[in-house]
Amino acid sequence: MTTSEVPPAETAERNEPALDATERAMLDGWLEYHRETLVWKCSGLTGEQLKQAAVPSSTLTLLGLLRHLTEVERWWFTTVFGGEPDVWVYGTEEDPDRDFHFGPDDTYADALATWQREVATARSHAAKHDLDDLSVGTARGGRHFNLRWIYTHMIEEYARHNGHADLIREAIDGSTGE
Repeated sequence: MTTSEVPPAETAERNEPALDATERAMLDGWLEYHRETLVWKCSGLTGEQLKQAAVPSSTLTLLGLLRHLTEVERWWFTTVFGGEPDVWVYGTEEDPDRDFHFGPDDTYADALATWQREVATARSHAAKHDLDDLSVGTARGGRHFNLRWIYTHMIEEYARHNGHADLIREAIDGSTGE
């Protein structure tokens, strides 16, 4: 393994929620499943491969997707639901899409650690509340969102981007999988 290669994920096993899970367990389970899928799609590639776009005209990369979903985790669970100040992880006023724009010093290891911290924070915010609880912060014209909506949106966000990750990964090394 080269020094720039990302080690394989500890497991490609992703656990779908039980077929008879409660609503909360189902939402938690599907969100975790999709989080695990994204990391799985990034596993075993070099740093250069993680920065490789599948289509030359696109800036969409696996590293960019991981960084983007880090921003999304923070936005919905910390800023909107938790009501904490809106502080970007990667974006700036000059480059709001910096999650997809990176330099040679931006690494998967750093991005993964940052994503893991944001996911842990998201879990902490969510664990203290019921699905019907409304966000402290607001979005989309000053509206409050219940935790159920945020979970559903996050599952949709990950599922959509995991579809992108499937195509990017296949273009990089031919790997496929659900």
